[in-house]
Amino acid sequence: MKISNCKTSKGFTLIELLVSMIITTIIILVLVTVTVTSLDIWNRNRSEVRASLQAKAMVDSMAADFESMVVRRGNDYQWLYAEFAPPADGPNSIKSPSALNLIFFSAATDRYDGKVGDPIADLGGDISSIGYQLIYKDPISELSNDKYKTFVLYRKLVNPDDTFKDLLGQANLKDAFKPYAIGGAEPLDAVENFICENVYQFTVKFHIDLTVTDAGGITTTKQVSVSLNDTQKFVVTGNGITTDATLPTITGVPDVAAAVRSGRITAVEVSLSVITDGALRQLRGRNFSDEEKLSDFIAENSYQYSKLIPVPSY
Repeated sequence: MKISNCKTSKGFTLIELLVSMIITTIIILVLVTVTVTSLDIWNRNRSEVRASLQAKAMVDSMAADFESMVVRRGNDYQWLYAEFAPPADGPNSIKSPSALNLIFFSAATDRYDGKVGDPIADLGGDISSIGYQLIYKDPISELSNDKYKTFVLYRKLVNPDDTFKDLLGQANLKDAFKPYAIGGAEPLDAVENFICENVYQFTVKFHIDLTVTDAGGITTTKQVSVSLNDTQKFVVTGNGITTDATLPTITGVPDVAAAVRSGRITAVEVSLSVITDGALRQLRGRNFSDEEKLSDFIAENSYQYSKLIPVPSY
């Protein structure tokens, strides 16, 4: 009599299959969560790096120009003109809250297309005029499609020869600069003058030294900072500073406005907010019920930068 040694095969029970499916599902959910979190962190870091690069381009450009700013005393000519002028448009009618139209003179190192010292290109001039303005537009195309529009900062440099011919010695620098800003083959908002985009707002605070003489004849130096809002202007002439900006109260200075008129700029502080690409896309299609929610959204999706730039003595 033969005895069979065959073993009966046994499969997975339903309970075992359910347990394995649950474990697999948990593992997949963990992996998806980790992946989504990693992508979110990567996108945020990428946005911050891009924003910092944008900010660095702007701040470095302004720093180089202000560090070689030119003012000549003893005349009524305008050497710097600044006015509060945010772009008139924005995504979904959301406008930039703050920006300046800025024009001044500088011994810019990139005059003559950066060929300073070249015997052919360099015609010997050393003072250029420079205009900065924030505009909401497509930086590449002139089409009116809102899809690719953003807040773009432009810098227009007028070479020394045209500066000497048309801009130096002007009592109204804004009007004198206008033909270069809006006309010609290369207006201010031409692609060649692009510096950076997604600059939601930028401000310039002017730091001024005041020379004050008290009733006893003792002379001291005090400092005051001036920034612009609403429709305010700030103008530096060869005979001093004129501004309609709100001035702070200074102890020991009864007439701050008169002291500012005879003061001089020692430094400028550039501050800007760079908004992310994703936030800009949301601004185009999202309606905010109140200003507080919009402000919170901008604060969460933008990066702030500032730099104090010394100005040459004049």
